[in-house]
Amino acid sequence: MVGLLLIAFMLLVALLAPLLVRYPRDITGAVHIADRLQPPSRAHYFGTDDVGRDVFSRTVAGARISLGVGVVVILVAAGIGVTLGSIGGYWGGRVETTIMRVTDVFLAIPALVLAMAIAAALGPSLLNVMLAIALVAWPGYCRLSQAAVLTGKQASYVDAARAIGAADARIMFHHILPNTVSPIVVKASMDFGFAVLTTASLGFIGLGAQPPTPDWGQMLATGRQYLPEAWWYSTFPGLAIFLTVLGFSLLGDGLRDMLDPRLRFR
Repeated sequence: MVGLLLIAFMLLVALLAPLLVRYPRDITGAVHIADRLQPPSRAHYFGTDDVGRDVFSRTVAGARISLGVGVVVILVAAGIGVTLGSIGGYWGGRVETTIMRVTDVFLAIPALVLAMAIAAALGPSLLNVMLAIALVAWPGYCRLSQAAVLTGKQASYVDAARAIGAADARIMFHHILPNTVSPIVVKASMDFGFAVLTTASLGFIGLGAQPPTPDWGQMLATGRQYLPEAWWYSTFPGLAIFLTVLGFSLLGDGLRDMLDPRLRFR
């Protein structure tokens, strides 16, 4: 419940960002040197940054970017992973061996390190960040769907479908894949937090969205230089990252407990 409330709150902030942003020009690169590093006040709820921009406005606008990246990454990674895993699990043989060996190569490298390498090779931009994280995330879905399909194709209802002459496509889409939805949904909810955190990490080292685009990781990186005198600069973007990742992690745990029959009645 706590995770769901946190996610609902962050989604509401992202959806209502155009209404909540008090200083729209501060998102597009306005500079107000006279107002730099002002503490939180009625005029600036989260204070101002090193060039006088409203931190509240930029943090709220950053929610749209971070959650948008998460949505794109999950859709792309799940699409690639589930497709390849299902093909390998159902047809087996050399096809499965090839797909699984490629998957093992990706899984052998730490996810963040691989994402950094891909983003650095492609160049700093938000699009490249989404591509890098998606390329890192798909192997998990491939493994998960392959295992689920291997289990599903041995079920008695699949044998019955084959006996009446059902085509492979019908067996796959109508009998096997629907039973893989639950674990995929649980993994997707947890990976959403990973996507947000990795986006912030890449932004922190300068490989994410470039200024003046409001990015939580980028704001943290700049704000740490002023941490002793302007604690608010990095605190509020950091809190936004923390709440978002915590919310999706708790949501994933809750969905797993709810959808897994082995845990439901413990």
